[in-house]
Amino acid sequence: MENTKNNRLICARLEAGLSQQQLADAVGATRQTIGLIEAGRYNPSLKLCTAICKSLGKTLNDLFWE
Repeated sequence: MENTKNNRLICARLEAGLSQQQLADAVGATRQTIGLIEAGRYNPSLKLCTAICKSLGKTLNDLFWE
């Protein structure tokens, strides 16, 4: 993942007023997983990507794709 994607995810999460833990709880992941995605050290599954998008009211294009 590119750094811009990580920043878009972080910004979207903060705009939604969610902590990493709150987002993780909403999508059935661990806080560590969300942290790794934001740090660019974990490539999430499509299922997890769509769950994150749904929770943040964003599209896959908004957060994960160019």
